[in-house]
Amino acid sequence: MTTADGPRRADGWAASVRERLGLGRLLPLGGPGDGAWIAERAAASVLRDSTAGPGAVLGRLRIGAATAGTAPGAPGEGPGRGTGAGPAERYGEGLRKERHEGRAPGPPAPPSALPPGPLRIEAEFTAVADRPLPTSAALLREALMEAASRRLGLDVAEVDLRVTGLLHAGTPPVGTSADGTAPAGTSAAGERTAFPRPEVRAGRDDGAAGLAAAAVPGVVSLTRVLGAPVTTSADHVRVEVATAGGHRALDVARAVRTAVTGALEDGPPVSVLVTAVVQAPEPG
Repeated sequence: MTTADGPRRADGWAASVRERLGLGRLLPLGGPGDGAWIAERAAASVLRDSTAGPGAVLGRLRIGAATAGTAPGAPGEGPGRGTGAGPAERYGEGLRKERHEGRAPGPPAPPSALPPGPLRIEAEFTAVADRPLPTSAALLREALMEAASRRLGLDVAEVDLRVTGLLHAGTPPVGTSADGTAPAGTSAAGERTAFPRPEVRAGRDDGAAGLAAAAVPGVVSLTRVLGAPVTTSADHVRVEVATAGGHRALDVARAVRTAVTGALEDGPPVSVLVTAVVQAPEPG
């Protein structure tokens, strides 16, 4: 390595590390047999988009493994204090049923990924002052649970919400511009979010696995964030993709696994990592 090459290579390595760290946690999609994961950054962007609108405004949001033996509490309560069938029971039931429908054990997880299992959402929000806080929290919790299940395929068992401020009628959220949008990397409440909106780092692989994955409906592109678009090892093949926002991420990941498995015939098990979810641009 020459002196001139050194800084460029170091800069490239640093950018790669920042990109990987920016993914956040790697969250399981579906159950153990699905062999699919999604970057926390990608999941958070979908949840944030799903709750945009009048009412509660999301601030910081994180997704991780659920606490064993707890369930979401009622609005204003801590986890595990709720009673009755809440959103977690309704939206998580389908995923747990899918998990036990005889799927074979899945391939190895990506490096440092969370194992398949229930998840927990922790979020801060600013509430409107003219609505009772328990109502705002209940509506936000419901929206988060529905988006996690129906748009992504995450098995969320807990949602822990924290109120950080109040908005009065007619007052735009702090940090918004004249057109009502928030600066990049902030919520509409003006708080720094855990992750900025994901950018697609597109990749290409002309092998059988890459071509099969790229042709699946709902795949925007292959990506190269954690590694190559298609990583082949002795015991499994991992494929990185960006999915379209109009398709459920878990369904696309399952279709990619099926397509790649068919293309490789007797090859090793296939896992899929969704690194970004791309929303369609609004019509101008």
